Amino acid sequence: NCGPTIRGVESLDSWLGEGKWDVIHFNFGLHDVRLIDEKKQVSPEDYEKNLETIVARLQKTGAKLIFATTTPVPAGAQLRVVGDEVKYNAAAARVMKDEGIQIDDLHELCAPNLAEWQRPKNVHFTPDGSAGLAQIGEAAIEIPDTRMHLAWRRLVHQNTAPGGSTIKDE
Repeated sequence: NCGPTIRGVESLDSWLGEGKWDVIHFNFGLHDVRLIDEKKQVSPEDYEKNLETIVARLQKTGAKLIFATTTPVPAGAQLRVVGDEVKYNAAAARVMKDEGIQIDDLHELCAPNLAEWQRPKNVHFTPDGSAGLAQIGEAAIEIPDTRMHLAWRRLVHQNTAPGGSTIKDE
């Protein structure tokens, strides 16, 4: 849990260290849309600029980059507004498209399971939900993104949810 993009810009070098990275699957968003004194912690415009800076630094690693979209903000979640994540995901999609970075659309792919996976009135997930998100992330890493959505749909139809819960496809 690394916080908003402003922290990412400030901390990325120390997080990356001197290691060699093959794949970096990353996300920023839920902390950026968080309200502080009734204002977004990071404006959509600054979010987009910060992502451009973060992506430029990540590209220097030579790793395959995969951006995970921000998951849904449910009704009643404290300090966040339902739908703001969609605006921030659109900004992120512009950056990732411009840079040719694969997108793991967690927002869309977890939506059919939110009732079971996401805590009520909370942006955080249950253990089964976290396992489901990890499964989606694993598919994004292993399967080229032109086939990822279809592969996830296959998992859905096989009902192979983590923790024994049922995956729904709507």
